[in-house]
Amino acid sequence: MGELRGTHVPVLLERCLELLAPALGRGGRTVYVDATLGLAGHAEAVLEAHPETVLIGLDRDTEALAHARVRLARFADRVHLEHAVYDELPDVLDRLGYPGIDGILFDLGVSSLQLDAPDRGFAYAQDAPLDMRMDQTRGVTAEEVVNTYAHPDLARVLRVYGEEKFAGRIASAIIRERERARITSSARLAELVRDSIPAPARRTGGHPAKRTFQALRIEVNKELAALESALPSALDALTVGGRMVVLSYHSLEDRLTKVALADRVRSKGPIDLPVELPGSGPTFRLLSRGAELAGEAEVAANPRAASVRLRAAERLDPNATQQGRTDRERSRRRVKAMHQPGTGSAGSVGDPGTPGDDRGTDVEGEGHEH
Repeated sequence: MGELRGTHVPVLLERCLELLAPALGRGGRTVYVDATLGLAGHAEAVLEAHPETVLIGLDRDTEALAHARVRLARFADRVHLEHAVYDELPDVLDRLGYPGIDGILFDLGVSSLQLDAPDRGFAYAQDAPLDMRMDQTRGVTAEEVVNTYAHPDLARVLRVYGEEKFAGRIASAIIRERERARITSSARLAELVRDSIPAPARRTGGHPAKRTFQALRIEVNKELAALESALPSALDALTVGGRMVVLSYHSLEDRLTKVALADRVRSKGPIDLPVELPGSGPTFRLLSRGAELAGEAEVAANPRAASVRLRAAERLDPNATQQGRTDRERSRRRVKAMHQPGTGSAGSVGDPGTPGDDRGTDVEGEGHEH
């Protein structure tokens, strides 16, 4: 396996432990899933804090799993490490015989191990083969994407996954270059991207290749498709009182998380009924008011926390909590209806927000001060 490459500082570690504690520390054997195990910083802290908790750690990166296995060796009797992507969670739980889980953490994006390893091709600041696969045992590489995708497909990847304004120009430059010689190195690709972006735009927003490398990484690893499938499965697997915490590092991940949670925290019953229909009430409550950010002290100590967005939710017991929550939900919805076009408006009550808007769903959050 060799020496550990790079450093690993778990992002928002104390806040994650605080959010997961009520679910994992409620007595007896509890089950915690680390859906993105990485170098196991979060997992180690959870196992230390909760001596009765069993860990199921998932990662598609075999090198990360090897390091995690060494780090967690002292907990071996309550650890299951699985070579799997997080959208394979239902299959993993079935295979291990766990019908439900009590807590789950998604720490999304590229890991410290992958980013700091120069031979993996994730970093635009270091020259390396264009690989970018989190699981180096399967899948297409970034080199294959760059050298085989047609212009419309390449531009779409850069525009959608990288939110790159100059996606068309960069795609054109890549295609011109690959007609002369195959593009095989991260340094050459970064140079092409930089030269494709107008000089004024290069002076702001960090390294000009940052968005292109993000887009290629997401495409190579099918990250968003896997996340879109994994989030509902994870929520379904949680027992009553179970909690999910998600750490996102760009807007696309955060948007998928927000949508998945919004679907579970709203009543689906008709607005005008005096009581909630069975099975139509919220099944989760939010634990944070919108997306929480890292504080200044954490960002100073760990610059990779600068872009993090945390969202969390807890599964409700519909029999115990439905009525009180329904009353509050209906009150908010009636206030909202009063402010629709053609209806009256009373006092200075603000619009509680549209479905999926943070303002509308945050009322149920615990909140947190940084």
